[in-house]
Amino acid sequence: MSKSIKLRGGVVLFCLALSLLALAPTLFPNSSPGWLKKSFDPLHLGLDLQGGMHLVLGVDVEKAVESRTDGIVDQVETELREKDVIFKRVSRVGNDRLVIVVYDEQAGNQVDAFMEEGGYRNLEPLTLETEGGYIQKYYRFTSAAVASIKDNAVKQALETLRNRIDQFGVSETVLQRQGSDRILVQLPGVKDPKRAVALLGKTALLEFKLVAENVDAQAAVKGVLPPGTRLLYERHVDSRSGAVTQTPVVVYDKTVLTGDLVSDAQVRIDPRFNEPYVSIDFNAAGAKRFDQITASNIGKRMAIVLDDTVYSAPVIRERISGGSAQISGSFDEQEATDLAIVLRAGSLPAPVTILENRTVGPSLGLDSIHRGVWSVIIGSLAVVLAMGIYYNLAGLVANLALILNLVFIMALLSLFKASLTLPGIGGIVLTLGMAVDANVLIYERIREELRLGKSARNALDAGYSKAFLTIMDANITTLIAALVLFQFGTGPVKGFAVTLSIGIVASLFTAIFVSRVIFDFFLERYQVKRLSI
Repeated sequence: MSKSIKLRGGVVLFCLALSLLALAPTLFPNSSPGWLKKSFDPLHLGLDLQGGMHLVLGVDVEKAVESRTDGIVDQVETELREKDVIFKRVSRVGNDRLVIVVYDEQAGNQVDAFMEEGGYRNLEPLTLETEGGYIQKYYRFTSAAVASIKDNAVKQALETLRNRIDQFGVSETVLQRQGSDRILVQLPGVKDPKRAVALLGKTALLEFKLVAENVDAQAAVKGVLPPGTRLLYERHVDSRSGAVTQTPVVVYDKTVLTGDLVSDAQVRIDPRFNEPYVSIDFNAAGAKRFDQITASNIGKRMAIVLDDTVYSAPVIRERISGGSAQISGSFDEQEATDLAIVLRAGSLPAPVTILENRTVGPSLGLDSIHRGVWSVIIGSLAVVLAMGIYYNLAGLVANLALILNLVFIMALLSLFKASLTLPGIGGIVLTLGMAVDANVLIYERIREELRLGKSARNALDAGYSKAFLTIMDANITTLIAALVLFQFGTGPVKGFAVTLSIGIVASLFTAIFVSRVIFDFFLERYQVKRLSI
């Protein structure tokens, strides 16, 4: 036997052995050895096959505009002080406007110059009003700036949710934008839907606010609140009884530090009480800001507020320059872990609400698998019978290549950690048909050469060489279409494109390479003079 046939046969056997190893954890999940399970993952199934969660989330983009305006108010107030501009107050009006109140016209002119030179091009001046001897200058975000803030809020929410899902440990997820303010999330195989919903829907708006020590909290509960303050509640959980108590705390509206400056968050155990807490580290800007806040507010209480709940309100004993803080609130380990995940992944730029929550049961997925498998089996049997009847022994070669093609497709899906979906099964059936089509083109060419009186060897060589360009042209154009579907498609379309792309590569290999190796082996080993085709 020639070295060429041995080499090509070795390539086929190697690919077959690798494919069987890759499929072993899927076919024999309980009996596969540990080293094999570590090397190859089992075949992943999509949401429509293994069940899971289908969520549609709504992003409150108006809240994002409001938060951005609050940030501008704080920034303008700080910079006006640095430039020694005398003003009474800077505050937000509505959700996209701010007002700067000054004492006289000279200060008003200084504000105009500051706003023009300070890089606030996204703010346009509105009316100028005078009330009680004060001059009130109003500014509003431009329509383009508002649209940009809303768009960025959805984009940031999308990335934040993706980070949370990655740390939650769910693979093969679908996360995409729908419309102007909605996000579609699909989580295959989720075992704890309630925890997933809580983790994804949690705003995790971390804020540091100074406590208004001079305000009576009990009077605030009755509705007596001074301007510029808010009533929040500090949550306490009794470790023994599990009883939850809430203590009223009055804080200033102004947020001195936000969670977007957090660089890391980890769960730690307090050795004094043997309870978990969340340790947070700020980035460079956050550490500097935290240093300034603690230095100028020694002896005062600072509330750590997460989603309008006060987790702790410690007294600032000294200047803290290390850029670290901790959140303790009688957590259990799961709550602390989820909170750390949320803070690490980043807080959402605006509140997110669950608009649609559907759970795909495993029974529906199992039924889909059975139907899909039967469609592949019935389609394959029909093709095998047709090829065997029409092309005789040569049809058996095509059928063997077809079986190998199916094995290679499933193995490549497992190796690439791609997800098999119901549309993906349809892509496999289509690919099997295309693989047979390639064999048909080759066999018809061989028949033509045999009619011209050529020998079996010459007819085989001519058939493969003349059909090669036609096969490549048909498959490459289909592959390009599949890649476009994969790039721009989502959900079921992408699942179809994945199996179609992998199937085309596998069918080219089996139709052109594997079947040719089989023919060459028999022609040389048994000195075949006549092809049964």
